[in-house]
Amino acid sequence: MEKEKKKENKVSRVIRILLVVFLLVVFIYHRIMLKKEAPLREPLGQMVEVDGQKMSVYTEGEGEHTLIFMSGSGIGLPILEYKPLYSLLSNDYKIVVIEKFGYGFSDVTDGERSFETILRQDREALSKAGIDGPFILCPHSMSGIEAILWAQTYPDEVVAIVGLDMSVPNSYSKDDFSWTKDLLTNFVAVGREIGLVRLFFPNSALPDSLTQNEKEIYRAIVNTKLINKNVRNEGKHILRAIEIINSQPKPDVPLLMFISDGSQTGGESWIKALKDYASDLPGAQTIDLDCGHAVYELRQEQISEEMRGFIESLKK
Repeated sequence: MEKEKKKENKVSRVIRILLVVFLLVVFIYHRIMLKKEAPLREPLGQMVEVDGQKMSVYTEGEGEHTLIFMSGSGIGLPILEYKPLYSLLSNDYKIVVIEKFGYGFSDVTDGERSFETILRQDREALSKAGIDGPFILCPHSMSGIEAILWAQTYPDEVVAIVGLDMSVPNSYSKDDFSWTKDLLTNFVAVGREIGLVRLFFPNSALPDSLTQNEKEIYRAIVNTKLINKNVRNEGKHILRAIEIINSQPKPDVPLLMFISDGSQTGGESWIKALKDYASDLPGAQTIDLDCGHAVYELRQEQISEEMRGFIESLKK
């Protein structure tokens, strides 16, 4: 029995040593690669100063209407994430992609991340980039909360909202912010710092339509910023933002909502929340899509055609 225990302890020590050596090798390799990838992290858009930090704003195309693409939570590189859709629209409209602090090429900051602050910073970034409203907001996922707040607070700046499987107040509950989810996101953040994300970030997380060089750029950003403190902190302010939204009337703007099959979100409860929200707004339209949450990549052809028809109807 004593010999068996000694043998088990020896095996356990060997495993721990091998694990430490593995993590050390990964960390060193990660640091070497970060330096090598520096040219890939050169901004693709314009960098403007907001609150003393640099924020990325990307523009493409020209047209009567300006479409603002707003990122869902934790998207590594919004400029390339939403390209499968906006590239189909840039011949007729001015495309703008805002990269909030902590996203894409924008800095990671120490400031607080309430939705009021995020909205103020986004509007200031647009102003400093010389982009004037009014806008058609195109929020994906969590940025639906910011878009609704934007339309409520500055209605003269918002022509319409096109929701790309956007969230609404009833999309969330207190159960969505449990300590276990915090633990998971913190684990991913630690894995990024060590370099594990570099090894395990799946190809399936990248839009298929990107070029090989664009995928390398995307990965270079993910390896430095995935689930950073800005991304983690903004999620803690969702419930407060919902309280603010619910204390005011729903925004009186044209609304087109593309709704996924719910398979990667809250299932039927996610779909119901979006349809219930639209049902209270005269003229709001919903379109069901038979695909997951990344609707802008999975059904971009259909969405671009529906968007054109919706935008043209705004002129009537």
